[in-house]
Amino acid sequence: MPMPPGWRACATFILLLALVTGALAQTFEPLTIVTRAARHPFSVEVARNDIDRAQGLMYRRSLAPDRGMLFDFGPRVEPILMWMKNTYIPLDMIFIRGDGTIARVAENAEPLSTRTISSGEPVLAVLEVAGGTAARLGIKPGDRVEHPLFSKR
Repeated sequence: MPMPPGWRACATFILLLALVTGALAQTFEPLTIVTRAARHPFSVEVARNDIDRAQGLMYRRSLAPDRGMLFDFGPRVEPILMWMKNTYIPLDMIFIRGDGTIARVAENAEPLSTRTISSGEPVLAVLEVAGGTAARLGIKPGDRVEHPLFSKR
């Protein structure tokens, strides 16, 4: 059935807007954080290239408690600096060594801040989850992250 006049342009605009804002279906991968007390499963988007890492969770207005974004900086293992520019929700940043152990947790990063947040040491990845998640689940340095990114090492 043909679209009425003007609908094709409207549909194209909506599709382009969805692509630009990331509103189309994202692909999620399983990730588990293992603390002393429990295993905590998450579904995460993985940012594997410079463009995805630069975009991160910018412009999002919410993040489910069991979701997050894993920033893969491999194959390099080096000190990482993050910031919250154009990020509207508070986030916990979990800095992860190449072997999957947590090096540092920066809790409740301030939305929209351009202040840099350092890994404090060389890391392979950073996991961003909703602010308050680390405290709620008892996630601390030394805990372990299970994801295929770390099984390669």
